[in-house]
Amino acid sequence: MADMTTNTSVDPRGPKPKRAFSRSNIFLYGTLIMVSMYYLLPLYVMIVTSLKGMPEIRMGNVFGPPMEITFEPWVKAWSEACTGINCDGLSRGFGNSVRILVPSVLLSIAIASVNGYALSNWKFKGSETFFTILIIGAFIPYQTMLYPIVIMLREIGLMGSIWGLVLVHTVFGMPILTLLFRNYFTSIPEELFKAARVDGAGFWQIYFQIMIPMALPIFVVAIILQVTGIWNDFLFGVIYTKPATYPMTVQLNNIVNSVQGVKEYNVNMAATLLTGLVPLVIYFASGKLFVRGIAAGAVKG
Repeated sequence: MADMTTNTSVDPRGPKPKRAFSRSNIFLYGTLIMVSMYYLLPLYVMIVTSLKGMPEIRMGNVFGPPMEITFEPWVKAWSEACTGINCDGLSRGFGNSVRILVPSVLLSIAIASVNGYALSNWKFKGSETFFTILIIGAFIPYQTMLYPIVIMLREIGLMGSIWGLVLVHTVFGMPILTLLFRNYFTSIPEELFKAARVDGAGFWQIYFQIMIPMALPIFVVAIILQVTGIWNDFLFGVIYTKPATYPMTVQLNNIVNSVQGVKEYNVNMAATLLTGLVPLVIYFASGKLFVRGIAAGAVKG
């Protein structure tokens, strides 16, 4: 009886629980907090500056919160700031950017997804050579192709138009997107594809009924990459469009670098935040799916 009591009173042996505030944890979290503050500090300065009036900005307290919050700089950046000869703010550029973004994203992803699907499951003679050419195309510097594209767009009558820029973004987005879709579709079990073929399904039936429903994460990855790249583009926008069709980033540059009148830092900060709002919303709305897509096949060979 005594032996039984002694045995039951002994605590089971196991690994010693780690302390929540050990040296390694303090060092790790401290480093992460410092790095986060380093990267968030410019954003904080932009936000507080955009909410101040010019008299308060001239006092020189860059890091201090606004004593009196005003949204007038945001209103002026959106509808009144001058971007050259026009003084209608970023509103016109926002409309142009949306008209450029939507067809560019839809066309590039649609074409690249079909390319990746065909290269992974419907291999044809020369498919590997075609895939190699696409991969090489993803690493060619854009600057080397600026002038040839100008000539091409001029010859087909699209130079200076929104659809000319849509064509450029679609073509330059296809190589890397094709790589992503091809690697993702390769990771899908081949038995599903073979079973569909046995049941008599054809190319498009398998694509729409099997591949697309299983490829939501990689579609989200492609959308985030294209939205971010196209919306933030400045080089193609300033070269292949004209003032009436300038995207938002080109108009932002014209506002910030304006040398006429008083330098309104609060308006510049508000305009910068407005321009970066769309990619930021996309990231927050689909961040988990982005990670899933990367982990599920976007980096697999």
